[in-house]
Amino acid sequence: MDSRDEAVLNRILKEAHVITEIIEGYDSDSFIQDEKTKRAVCMTLINIGELVKLLSEELKLTAPEIPWRSISGLRNVAVHGYQTLRMEDIWETSVSDIPLLQRQIHELLTRS
Repeated sequence: MDSRDEAVLNRILKEAHVITEIIEGYDSDSFIQDEKTKRAVCMTLINIGELVKLLSEELKLTAPEIPWRSISGLRNVAVHGYQTLRMEDIWETSVSDIPLLQRQIHELLTRS
């Protein structure tokens, strides 16, 4: 893995950690009722999507278990169609997919 990909992966981990900090103490109902928190999480998901676009194709091919395309796709929807997002899906992404992504990236970083 080259140093640029490694740096980007570490930045993705930092953004993922931000999401876990933002939603700490929330459940799905309180999340959906809190406009600032929803927007903060969506912006952080956008940041993650942007960072994924910076990764080399070679790196992405070494980790096909990570849904790189879906991560970028969520970024696109959040940027261009925020009002169409289902906040229940954003919550589920935050509590299920983000911790999984963190584990997968940690594994990717340790195997290189």
